[in-house]
Amino acid sequence: MGRAARRSRQRSEYNEVSTMTNPNQAAFSRERIAANYPLIRPHVRRTPVVQVEGADFNLRGVELYFKLELLQHSGSFKARGAFTSLLTRPVPAAGVAAASGGNHGAAVAFAARKLGVKARIFVPSVSPPVKVARLKAYGAEIVMPGETYPDAQAACQQYVAESGAMQIHPFDHVETLIGQGSVGLEFEEQVPNLDTLLVAVGGGGLIGGIAAWYEGRVKMIAVEPELAPNLDHALKAGAPVEAPGGGVAKDSLAAHIAGQLMFPLAQKYLDPVLLVPDDSIREAQLLLWDRLRIVSEPGGAAAFAGLVSGRYLPQPGERVGILVCGANTAAVDFAR
Repeated sequence: MGRAARRSRQRSEYNEVSTMTNPNQAAFSRERIAANYPLIRPHVRRTPVVQVEGADFNLRGVELYFKLELLQHSGSFKARGAFTSLLTRPVPAAGVAAASGGNHGAAVAFAARKLGVKARIFVPSVSPPVKVARLKAYGAEIVMPGETYPDAQAACQQYVAESGAMQIHPFDHVETLIGQGSVGLEFEEQVPNLDTLLVAVGGGGLIGGIAAWYEGRVKMIAVEPELAPNLDHALKAGAPVEAPGGGVAKDSLAAHIAGQLMFPLAQKYLDPVLLVPDDSIREAQLLLWDRLRIVSEPGGAAAFAGLVSGRYLPQPGERVGILVCGANTAAVDFAR
């Protein structure tokens, strides 16, 4: 069977599963994630897992498993959701649009370039230059309408309404969660007997998709910066609400509000949120580089900061997974 025929069959299987579910309830099932995976697999990397003795980080008797999603195309897990949208939704002549602090925009731009689709990305001015440079390298049209992510999102929505372009939301679309859920599918295949999994949260598309995959079979812990407590505020309020959006990881984790679609999954499957200070995120970055030679952006190291800060204390013998989810940083200067 040729590649085109195989892709058509996979798309048909994915859509068949999609029509059997309610987007507001069962849309994020293991079945949909599994059906989508063969469709995106030719376009995304199956990222590796590194097993590390906890003693390397003063956590004796604990086994750590780092899934290196920072090695994904465009430097973060977000390529999974971007390809899911582009391969399962009809793309109009105007192309696609996205609002992003950098990583989501880079993923959409990368996927659009690979599939021959026009992309316009709305970026807040707080985005690091390294992320903006990556967007330019992928050939996307870049618009900077204001300082914050809400500014970029508002401008993106206006453009979509005027142009007819297809919006790809960074965390609050069904396809985004389905795509990000493939991280959980891979992690379970690679380490089938995890006890605990720590995941950083911005808008919640990643942890929501992974939670939909595991369905409570692993203890899942959301880690957020103290200065960007989107999910923490939502869980305390009983619904997604506006939250502060600052700190060292604001370009990737300061969504200002948790996603509506992932919120029921968070209520059902997640442990209470761990809030970590910026100093612990910076320390986690440094430790990943010092002990493992992994270069992570602040948001990518935030899950590990849950351990570094002591906010989560694993028990002896516990098998702990940590998702290192982003590497778009200039933290290491190889020109020296």
